[in-house]
Amino acid sequence: MAFNIVSFSFIFALFLLFPLSCNSSHKHDTSQKSYHRQHSSSSFDQKNSDHTKGKWILLHKSIGISAMHMQLLHNNKVVIFDRTDFGSSNLSLPQGKCRYNDEAIKVDCTAHSILYNVATNTYRPLMVQTDVWCSSGAVNSNGTLIQTGGYHDGERKIRLFSPCTDEETCDWTELQQNLTVKRWYSTDHILPDGRIMIIGGRSAYSYEFFPQNSDTNYVFHLPFLKETTDPKEENNLYPFLYLLPDGNVYIFANQRSIVLDYANNRVVREFPVIPGEKRSYPATGSSVMLPMKLVAGDFSPVVEVMVCGGANGGAFLQAAVGGFMPASRTCGRIKITDPDPIWVMEDMPSGRVMPDMLLLPTGDVILLNGASKGTAGWESAIDPVLNPVLYEPGQSDPNKRFSVLNPTSIPRMYHSSATLLPDGRILVGGSNPHIRYNFTGIKYPTELSLEAFMPPYLSPHHSHLRPSNTTVEGPISYGQNFSITFTLGVSQYTKEVMVTMIAPSFTTHSFAMNQRLLILDIVSIQQLSSFAQKITVYAPPSRNIAPPGYYMVFVVHKGVPGHSIWVKMQ
Repeated sequence: MAFNIVSFSFIFALFLLFPLSCNSSHKHDTSQKSYHRQHSSSSFDQKNSDHTKGKWILLHKSIGISAMHMQLLHNNKVVIFDRTDFGSSNLSLPQGKCRYNDEAIKVDCTAHSILYNVATNTYRPLMVQTDVWCSSGAVNSNGTLIQTGGYHDGERKIRLFSPCTDEETCDWTELQQNLTVKRWYSTDHILPDGRIMIIGGRSAYSYEFFPQNSDTNYVFHLPFLKETTDPKEENNLYPFLYLLPDGNVYIFANQRSIVLDYANNRVVREFPVIPGEKRSYPATGSSVMLPMKLVAGDFSPVVEVMVCGGANGGAFLQAAVGGFMPASRTCGRIKITDPDPIWVMEDMPSGRVMPDMLLLPTGDVILLNGASKGTAGWESAIDPVLNPVLYEPGQSDPNKRFSVLNPTSIPRMYHSSATLLPDGRILVGGSNPHIRYNFTGIKYPTELSLEAFMPPYLSPHHSHLRPSNTTVEGPISYGQNFSITFTLGVSQYTKEVMVTMIAPSFTTHSFAMNQRLLILDIVSIQQLSSFAQKITVYAPPSRNIAPPGYYMVFVVHKGVPGHSIWVKMQ
């Protein structure tokens, strides 16, 4: 069994005290350097002064594009891209590279995608050939991003981006093979056999696979997607999709959800309608599958799904005429493995449409980005929600599960994105509620900036608790034991340790596709020296629970995670 290791050391502690920050302008970047970097001190204001509520860092004032889509790769690079059909971006392609098939301008020599280096806080332009607007993606078992669909000339396209050793030249590859159906606002998910399932999209009431199992392109009709389409508004695009331990998939759209046996194209279960508002694009809420706690030999762990935010039916049409309805402030949780599941509803501290929900290494959930009124769409929302919210699903008192964290100063509205990084930070970018890039004379200008949010567990006050120098003793096989060694900053022996395993997500339009967090079963903890310990855990038992591919493994000590290490399940 192959595995990759990225060790964490004293450098990370220095980073927490003196984080990287970069500033640049919105001017068109014509630099021909492969990677773009600037150096300046990070800004710090009173909003960040309470270390118990997290800290915001401005990484770049401009990366030249608006971050509509993000995917973290196992080489600690993040692929970020926007769309191509609005004209020039603010970042030039390397000399001599241009697109000549653009529908907005005859010749486009600007980039609409970048590769961001997490370790060095630098980026370089990438070249996409066709329009990737409102597309979808998933990382396959080899770590390659399979990116599907988009708009107009991109609506049937399949694109690949592979982590590479030649950092200066690797770029997007567009396949000659096309999708069977136009896919715009669809969702992708990796399956146990390594294929990618592509489901839904505008007027696409079906699903298909990449790669296909035969020479014939098959598409499978799914009436559920048409049934959940609201007249004039839809409210069922970018459906929430989760692979289940029994190998079937859970699908949520609008307010309804089902379990689909995709191999036989058969709906095997339907769940109660979630109370309250609509939850899918453009009444955009967000969702996570809450952490699965694994026990050795148990192939059927409890599965619980959480859905938060959204908008009332009719909100999209109201926004089109300047009426912005309050966003939903409710969240619902449902244990879909229960024999008689019900939605258990809770109230967030405030209403939120277009939130991003991400799983943290601690097993908690963070909600960021979005607005308190309106819906997704051009000029369709107002009143940004600047404060992230932390949700602790294991807190027994429902009144104590939500906590409000320090706010950003940058509104992140329609077309924002966020993703978890290997060091535990959250990368945040994007926001462009306009048809084109627009920076002046408007309330919510196009955002080209890139930020990082440091959750409270990254406070330097927790340095003595933070695991470091983490390594994995391989190989790692499904259902077998493996060991992790780590050190603590001061001599301490504790059994308050948790090991979590997180799949990196493809994030766009308020949904982190393929995101899942597994809490591994601990076999033993051994003291190796005054500072070093070894923890032995059970690997996930099956591909249904952990689809093949790369995962970040975090050691969490007393609620404080160390830097993750990458492992490969195959």
